[in-house]
Amino acid sequence: MNRKLIFLDLICYAAIPYLIWTHGREPLGDYLAILLSTVPGFIYTIYRFIMEKQLNIAGLFIIGSLFISTAVNLLSSSADNMLWNQVYLGFGYVIVYLLSMLFRKPLALYFAVDWAYLQGYRREASKRLYRTRGIFRWFQLLTLLFVVRGIFHNGLKGWLIHTYGADGFGKMLIYMNISGWTFSILITLGFILITVKINNYFKEQNQVQPDTAANDTD
Repeated sequence: MNRKLIFLDLICYAAIPYLIWTHGREPLGDYLAILLSTVPGFIYTIYRFIMEKQLNIAGLFIIGSLFISTAVNLLSSSADNMLWNQVYLGFGYVIVYLLSMLFRKPLALYFAVDWAYLQGYRREASKRLYRTRGIFRWFQLLTLLFVVRGIFHNGLKGWLIHTYGADGFGKMLIYMNISGWTFSILITLGFILITVKINNYFKEQNQVQPDTAANDTD
């Protein structure tokens, strides 16, 4: 991710929401201030979705999650309810990741297929390659990292809500962004590790294109 995107992420997901919260809670109340603080991230995510043309599993997952989260926020009747509902929804996504592993269709694999497609590789060829023995298990493990992220992230958020309530929303924004960036780095390293495994596979098979990869799975 380039510096411009990192800067925009920090502005739209942390800085602007924090300013809206600190300057808006007194005239608007906690509920409306927190609700309005989600608007910059919503608009920015839609913008990224359109600009990056993520009409794929990853894109649909992101945009679907965004609309569900927005609906939950709007239906919440108070600031505390909104924050707790976000935690419950976050654990719901954890279950989705776990089910994808259970049914041997790890979402991390499909995210990688989408990325490979943007690089010019055919989806079916990438799927065959990624489900090859010795590679597939790494996508399962990477999806498990998404699970760990969800449990930690929402567990931390639940603890902060229990400890500080809606008054601690400012602290929550800081801690959640630190947690989010930490796991983003770990997940990026996970994808890099899988890329290394794939390159090693090609060396062993004396192949240079994914189209001829075997189709046997763990």
